[in-house]
Amino acid sequence: MFVPAATLPADSRIWIYQADRNLTSEEILKIGEYAKGFINSWTAHQQDIKGSFEIRHHLFLILMIDEDHASASGCSIDKSIHFIQKLEKEFSLSFLNRQIIAINNEGEVKLIKRNIFEKMLQSGELSEDSIVFNNLIETKQDLDHNWQVPVRNSWHSAIRF
Repeated sequence: MFVPAATLPADSRIWIYQADRNLTSEEILKIGEYAKGFINSWTAHQQDIKGSFEIRHHLFLILMIDEDHASASGCSIDKSIHFIQKLEKEFSLSFLNRQIIAINNEGEVKLIKRNIFEKMLQSGELSEDSIVFNNLIETKQDLDHNWQVPVRNSWHSAIRF
C-alpha cells in the first residue's frame, strides 16, 4: 500500500538503489509511476506492505517500508530486487552496480568508478573528509542524518589511502 514518504516513521526500513547514470526527468516520472504501482502490489506473507519511495539527485531510487505495519521477508525483498531488475532492463541502466561510488563535491553529485575513487584517495584529490553517499544505511532516519558522510564515517573507509 503506497503512502507518502513523509508519513512513514523515522525507523522505516529503506533500500537505496544508485543508478549508474543520471536519470532524465522523463525517466524519473515513469520510474515513479512504476514504483507506486509496485508498492501498491507489494506484499510479505500475503500482507500488504505499507511503503513509499523517493528519487533523489536524479540518481537514487529509495524504497521505504513501515515494518510496524508488515515486516519485509525474504520473498518480499526478492520481489523488490525483481522490480529493480525490470527497471534496469527497461531503462538500459544499472541500479545494482556496486563498483560506482557517488560523492557530493560541493553540492554536485558525481559518480566515480571504484578504481578511480581509490586512486583519487591515494593521490590526495579526495580525502577522508570528502563526502560520499553511504547507500548501506537502513532507516529513513539515517537517510536524513547519515547518508551523506565523510569517507572516514562510511564503509568507504575500508578503501585505503
